[in-house]
Amino acid sequence: MGLDKKYLDIPGTTVFDTEQAAIGYHLNQFCMSLIKPENRDRFKSDEDTYLDEWAMTAEQKQGVRDRDLNGLIAMGGNVYFLAKIGATDGLNYVQIVSSMTENDEATHQQMMIDGGRTPDGNRYAHEWADREDPA
Repeated sequence: MGLDKKYLDIPGTTVFDTEQAAIGYHLNQFCMSLIKPENRDRFKSDEDTYLDEWAMTAEQKQGVRDRDLNGLIAMGGNVYFLAKIGATDGLNYVQIVSSMTENDEATHQQMMIDGGRTPDGNRYAHEWADREDPA
């Protein structure tokens, strides 16, 4: 019997649970490898060769190439590990997380200073059931 995951219906949220951790294991291990300067240098000099050393799916590798952090979260990435990709690109954390929103860096930073985004417009997954594209 599987777990009753009521949290899967949280608006705009992918919860990093054990299932997501299993899906993203190799992706997250790749990200953690970027802690070492020599690995960052290897990745920056030839992304494809470095990515081919990791047992990630083709979709995960393409997500890394595209810097599609939202897509990578859906593919099991943990945002704290994924941030290492942005840091390797020379980005700070505000730049990294604002790239995952509709806001530019300054707008995102101000929103967070002001207390975060409002829940206006959020919908539970079951409320989107009749739509093809919940975005």
